[in-house]
Amino acid sequence: MDAGSYSASSNKKQSRCPLREQFLQRKNSRDNLDRFIPNRSAMDFDYAHYMLTEGRKGKENPAVSSPSREAYRKQLAETFNMNRTRILAFKNKPPTPVEAIPSEIASVQQNKTAKPRRYIPQTSERTLDAPDIMDDYYLNLLDWGRSNVLSIALGGTVYLWDASDGATSELVTVDEENGPVTSVKWAPDGQHIAVGLNNSEVQLWDTTANRLLRTLKGSHRSRVGALDWNNHILTTGGMDGQIINNDVRIRNPIVDTYQGHHQEVCGLKWSASGQQLASGGNDNLLHIWDRSMASSNSTTQWLHRLEDHTAAVKALAWCPFQGNLLASGGGGSDRCIKFWNTHTGACLNSIDTGSQVCSLLWNKNERELLSSHGFTQNQLTLWKYPSMVKVAELTGHTSRVLFMAQSPDGCTVASAAGDETLRFWNVFGTPEVAKPAPKANPEPFAHLNRGIR
Repeated sequence: MDAGSYSASSNKKQSRCPLREQFLQRKNSRDNLDRFIPNRSAMDFDYAHYMLTEGRKGKENPAVSSPSREAYRKQLAETFNMNRTRILAFKNKPPTPVEAIPSEIASVQQNKTAKPRRYIPQTSERTLDAPDIMDDYYLNLLDWGRSNVLSIALGGTVYLWDASDGATSELVTVDEENGPVTSVKWAPDGQHIAVGLNNSEVQLWDTTANRLLRTLKGSHRSRVGALDWNNHILTTGGMDGQIINNDVRIRNPIVDTYQGHHQEVCGLKWSASGQQLASGGNDNLLHIWDRSMASSNSTTQWLHRLEDHTAAVKALAWCPFQGNLLASGGGGSDRCIKFWNTHTGACLNSIDTGSQVCSLLWNKNERELLSSHGFTQNQLTLWKYPSMVKVAELTGHTSRVLFMAQSPDGCTVASAAGDETLRFWNVFGTPEVAKPAPKANPEPFAHLNRGIR
């Protein structure tokens, strides 16, 4: 089992507007000016001292100056070159830098070197208020859809935040008897969304029309905390340990039932091919299910039952560049990220992160993995794969970072935590524009000129 399923703000009145941006006070640009520190070797301090003492007396009191004093002043002026008007002035130009490596060689070396290291901002680029978010490790309350709209469940209400213009709208609020909302998941089309509830029901919404399409009932006996889509199949995982495939196009939607967990299912992820499903539970188990083994007449048998984790398994992420590679993260008593070959069931690597692993996301453009953590640093950690060297650690949350979601372009990551904030991180950078592939020759050796004989 893993720590904590409770609402951090169930007894508090909502004092903040949901998804309103937090503005931090910044210093005026004039307050940020650096001190000017002069170069002592470039100063003429003898001349400066004279001008600040004796040299100014004649100009300030010209009538007092005698002929002999005036002659003496002129002689000093010639000696110290007093035609200058500035007192503390630079008189020497900086020395010309000497090239340690000839420019011809340097240019060749630059062409051979690897691409420059990506800059990763250490602070979030935007922070929004998320009052009444459930501080519950087993739920999944954040998702970012294909149409660039982010959904987040705050208590009994699902809000939609449009990333293109920052507009916020309320999709649905459920009453206390049915709520709170325990999971949200966008359909692949980016227009429909599934909403899991505490009363074991699942609602399907059309967000473009703001209309409830249908409610799935009777599938589970308790709250539905995990959801994922595989085309038109909606897979649901409940506190009852059951996993159910629902074909949302038909009247009787239940088509497959997976039974392998004996405690709450808190992680569900379909592979990109749609052939394998990974499920994690509060029973410390990780299952791999193969769709080809599914049966509508009986309970489907798992492909692999993996028992290496020693705490709840919620964080799951399929690798985008290797279809049979799965990353999983364990809770507070485990703290490990493990990598699996899902064809063979072999554990390829295990890394102790030192803290509760709440969520995992792969970089779509680089071989990197991002993890979010709970006690004690509440950080996001970026790892290089497969070396698992830490690339960066992002801090700012003051409570465990339970949920993460990735933007459609794969660059920005949104994180939500028990501290009731939603933060956006530019952690994965900007994808490189792919160069157009050269046109194929219509026939072999077409680029050669053929003479006529």
